[in-house]
Amino acid sequence: MKWRLRVIEIFPNSRIVSALRRQLSWTSIKTIIYIEEPLKRDFYIEMAKMEHWSTRILQGRIDSMLFEHTAVSKKPDDVIKNDLEQLKNEGKLTPDLVFRDPYLLDYLGLQDVYSEKDLESAILAELTKFIIEFGSDFAFMARQKRITVDNEDYYIDLLFYHRRLKCLVAIDLKLGKFKAAYKGQMELYLRWLEKYEMQNGENPPIGLILCSGKNQEHVELMQLEKSNIKVADYLTKLPDMKLLEDKLRQSIERAKIRLSKDCRLRKSSWWRGKHEKNDCYRITYRKKSILKYCAYH
Repeated sequence: MKWRLRVIEIFPNSRIVSALRRQLSWTSIKTIIYIEEPLKRDFYIEMAKMEHWSTRILQGRIDSMLFEHTAVSKKPDDVIKNDLEQLKNEGKLTPDLVFRDPYLLDYLGLQDVYSEKDLESAILAELTKFIIEFGSDFAFMARQKRITVDNEDYYIDLLFYHRRLKCLVAIDLKLGKFKAAYKGQMELYLRWLEKYEMQNGENPPIGLILCSGKNQEHVELMQLEKSNIKVADYLTKLPDMKLLEDKLRQSIERAKIRLSKDCRLRKSSWWRGKHEKNDCYRITYRKKSILKYCAYH
């Protein structure tokens, strides 16, 4: 009964519950409703619907802090909300919902000292796990994809295709921190792919530079988003508890800020207007409707 009251609190409109029930199991809904942060909760709802996650997979994604790892979680709230609305209403998936930062590659079993070739070989040996970490819509296309420009050969470390984004994804693996020169190299790859490999109906290719460390100011000043390039850290070992605690604390702080804004809004004169009585009646009616729906199912 307790979880049913929570459903009413989170989804006061019974039609929302009915729509969710057609796409998610009750156990998945019960897993999601206890996520306090609204945007984070909406993220898991839409991703679970799109990728048809089982409850077990959903819980694993929550436990591994998938939302905090996605690029969209670093964006302003209005951008997150807009991306989720596009996914919900139009089925349109944005790159920020796809790409993550950091990527956890602890399953590769790399030693403390390794080369870029070792990293690439380990990824290919564990390609299934690598794609799971990246997302189910990635399809592997090539390793060391050779491109020729002015009779000079270049090699793209890994080339994927993303079905929902409908574009090629070039991945460049780097051992150290991000450097400014990496942008020009990736731009060359993307323009070549756009000219010679992109098919009709596809979107322009996206570049992902995976580094063992990211210089944030470099990334911001170079405005990589305008070039369709993303930079992300990768971790070959599980982070220590302090790093996880820091990430959790940052997530909680963001949630508190959002909740405080909601509270101020509810206390405003708009909420205390002349229609308050009618609003209370409608909410009570919706709660009764949802209780009946939950009891029946």
